[in-house]
Amino acid sequence: MEKLTTTREENNTIDQTSSGEPFFESKLKQAFGPYLVRKELVQAHEMARLPRFISEYLIAKFYPQSGDPPTQEEIRKLQNFVTIHFPEMRDKDKILHDIMTKGSYTLMDEFKVETDIKGARHRLVIPCLNIRDAKILPTILDENTDLLRSGMWGVAALKYVPEADQIMGMSGASSTPILMTKFTPFEVVNVKLEEFSAKRQLFTRSEWIDFLVKSVGLNPAAYDKDQKLLILLRLVPLVESNCNMLELGPKATGKTYLYRNISYSTRLISGGRVSPANLFYNIATKTVGEIGARDCVVLDEIGKLVFLNSEETIGKLKDYMVDGFFERGPKKAQARASLVFMGNLELASSGLPSTAEVVGALPIFMRDSALLDRIHSFIPGWMLPKIMQSSNHLASGYGIVVDYLSEVFHQLSLEASYSEVIWKRVEFEEASGVTIRDEKAIRKVASGILKLLRPERENCDEEDLALAMKIAVESRQRVNSLLSFVSPQEFSREKKISFTIL
Repeated sequence: MEKLTTTREENNTIDQTSSGEPFFESKLKQAFGPYLVRKELVQAHEMARLPRFISEYLIAKFYPQSGDPPTQEEIRKLQNFVTIHFPEMRDKDKILHDIMTKGSYTLMDEFKVETDIKGARHRLVIPCLNIRDAKILPTILDENTDLLRSGMWGVAALKYVPEADQIMGMSGASSTPILMTKFTPFEVVNVKLEEFSAKRQLFTRSEWIDFLVKSVGLNPAAYDKDQKLLILLRLVPLVESNCNMLELGPKATGKTYLYRNISYSTRLISGGRVSPANLFYNIATKTVGEIGARDCVVLDEIGKLVFLNSEETIGKLKDYMVDGFFERGPKKAQARASLVFMGNLELASSGLPSTAEVVGALPIFMRDSALLDRIHSFIPGWMLPKIMQSSNHLASGYGIVVDYLSEVFHQLSLEASYSEVIWKRVEFEEASGVTIRDEKAIRKVASGILKLLRPERENCDEEDLALAMKIAVESRQRVNSLLSFVSPQEFSREKKISFTIL
């Protein structure tokens, strides 16, 4: 395969407009003006108790985005808003007291609605009040159907209505006498993927990659080209369904931070106990688990995970990783959620880890070649620098607000894969010993990269395809290195995946 040459697309200029503003920043404002936020404001004023995408939403609403720092009055207004409307768990009884005695309260939270078809009712879940059976007006549900899916962040007007069951026309067991009468979602609504995709042609490839890196909160100037591509690789499970990824690396490289804060469609499980009921289906409550409800499920701190009913859980994980199908009790379902396995691997003073050290950092259940072969991509987290100083490694200047980007990623995950394009234009060399699982993994990862590089599709050229394939092949080759160490009789250490673009 020929070595890629650098073209004009790869040259990121630092020209300035007549006003002295960097040309790249000017193009961002022209393309995405209403959806931009100054990232340094987010770093300086991020609210620790809130997810990153909610912090960015509020900062974009309360603070000026002209480049001027916020005034003390603007800072105070935002702090007061969060303090009043997003109480701490210890204030639960005080808030309930206020609702009962004053009759109403305005609350900010991630609300969720569950459907009780037997009781012909809906149950409103209010996490910060530990309430799972409040009421909601049907008109609010009609306008915010995502409340019935994974839930929505927003501000709600709550009323104390002891006679709520009678008002809602319901009979049977009584519920918490709190009724949601108004709801304002925080997440950007009416995001149109085609409008986002059309903006891609305004940027060079390098500019677009920098734009994505900056939008997820990192400073593109702190990373070289290969490191930026690894950051893009981290995003693939958010835009390509049923993608299985592994990342091991030192602490403080941003892996947990990205998945926790970049998407409201992602569930991060960090250590602790994990059961098949949590992941797949709870037979007792008849509710689908995280894999059936999310775009991506991240199992962080994999060395500290404890699987309840471990044989069942790991067995179902392996089955699911093949084709996205799971079965538990009476439930048989197909799901789209990608899986990301993450763990820490501290480097010795000698430099890069050996394959033995990498395998040694895996928990016992992942040293199974049958499970490892289902991993599509392995990210070497040690190739990324530690995030030490915010001024060096975290983004400043304009980037797209995360709740908008999160919705774009969600819609991209629903889009058809690039697999057909890859199937027609890429040929694997037979002598390289490529297996069906290798092909599937590479096509899936390359499709995710292409969705990120070319969301508009029609302008995808040979260089885009070659770059996506290069990233995908290298990441699958790293999986094969682990497989050959774990099971050398089954997987050859000499295997080198190669391909040709037709």
